[in-house]
Amino acid sequence: VQLQASGGGLVQAGDSLRLSCAASGRAFSRYRMGWFRQAPGKEREFVAASGASRYYADSVKGRFTISKDNAKNTVYLQMNSLKPEDTAVYYCAARGSYSGSYSRVGDYDYWGQGTLVTVSS
Repeated sequence: VQLQASGGGLVQAGDSLRLSCAASGRAFSRYRMGWFRQAPGKEREFVAASGASRYYADSVKGRFTISKDNAKNTVYLQMNSLKPEDTAVYYCAARGSYSGSYSRVGDYDYWGQGTLVTVSS
């Protein structure tokens, strides 16, 4: 499985941005898809996941929405009301089943290359 993330950019606080992650391979509908982010000097952290349900980190709940289009093999992350602390490289990730933790980096099998989101104040 190959993942290609896109949609990052430079925006101002309060703006919106939509990230996309296109996946190759079959059985996409059975994958758990996740978004993670990594700010400079910090560890990679969970943002959102789509599997049997949708899951969000507390820091983005109510502002970010993950959605999955199985027909297009694509997962999206709609980010609204962006804050400077959302600045990070955003990575999409995939796991071939719904088992394991949805928020743990080590429980995902495939990773995209990352897309940079910069939010200015």
